[in-house]
Amino acid sequence: MKRVKKSKKRDGSRNDDENDPFIMIPMELKVDILMKLPPRSIARLRFASKHLSSIILGKYFTELYMTRSSSQPRHLVSVQRGSGMQLIHSFSQEEHTSSNSNDHDEVSYTLDPDDNDKVSYTLDPDVRYLFTPPVRGLICGRKGIKMVIGNPSTGQFDVMAWEAVVSEEHQVITLGDKQKWRMIECKYPHRHYAGYHGICRDGVLYYLASYKQKRSLMGFDLSTEEFNVTKLPDDYKLQEFGNLVNHSGKITIASQAYTGAIDLWVQDDVNKEVWSKTASVVPSVADIFGADQRLMFRGILPTGEIIFAPLPSPNPFFFLCYDPKEKKVRQVVVDGIGDDSAAIQVFFDHVESYMVL
Repeated sequence: MKRVKKSKKRDGSRNDDENDPFIMIPMELKVDILMKLPPRSIARLRFASKHLSSIILGKYFTELYMTRSSSQPRHLVSVQRGSGMQLIHSFSQEEHTSSNSNDHDEVSYTLDPDDNDKVSYTLDPDVRYLFTPPVRGLICGRKGIKMVIGNPSTGQFDVMAWEAVVSEEHQVITLGDKQKWRMIECKYPHRHYAGYHGICRDGVLYYLASYKQKRSLMGFDLSTEEFNVTKLPDDYKLQEFGNLVNHSGKITIASQAYTGAIDLWVQDDVNKEVWSKTASVVPSVADIFGADQRLMFRGILPTGEIIFAPLPSPNPFFFLCYDPKEKKVRQVVVDGIGDDSAAIQVFFDHVESYMVL
């Protein structure tokens, strides 16, 4: 008996990848081409073919892209207007135009309404989301039991309901098709300080919290979903005014009692409760802009510059970068982000991501 081979279907259908000319290009060149594209384009190419998707979602390309983005952090500005329009805009930390004004350098940015970097997102006019610092390119805003998670680089935002719990219990949500809040256990009963932002480093989310009636450093491992606590120095200024910042890749707590020097407590080893203290003396606001201007400490750039932003937000908006080594002040002016009534948030460590929510 002869073995009869099954005939293939001749319905004209073919695998999409067979028509993809990208397959014939050497892998090294494919990666080089993708790395030159903006994140929004990469996110769309995920759905162009299985071949492209396998490259873009692969561990090698993902880590390569994130490494490059992390070495080129951007400023991220959120503008909330009373009409319910939320504008998200990121721009490079490199200088565009500069001049010398009042004995300090001035860098000006003008945000073009037609710039592709700007993302317009219409929110509920009755809800003013307060955003937390970006983590691996994503930002999260919360107001009451409502929460929005978005990727400013792709323009994708997702609003979800948050199951508010007024207690020391904790909830997490994993982004994906089946998004649902779930409770997790914590061996260290604590309360997060409202209004204080955390930072993410090496897969661990760090934030300040009250633990055993002391200000402590909490860490939440994003992969194992386990908590750990680190004791902080028993220093009055740190316990009363300490604010967590990422300083040259190290966990740092900065504290300033109204005016005067800023104390920087640096943890050299995340596995040890050993902190080193330095003090940075900054010039008074009156010396730069006069006594009428009020500035608040906002963080430290990878360059070591200390950031201050005015309160309330002026028009045009600006912030100051003070270099403690060179004793120089740099003013960064951002035009085109709103009027005098706009509520503005600015973050200084945003990295671009092509992640699809």
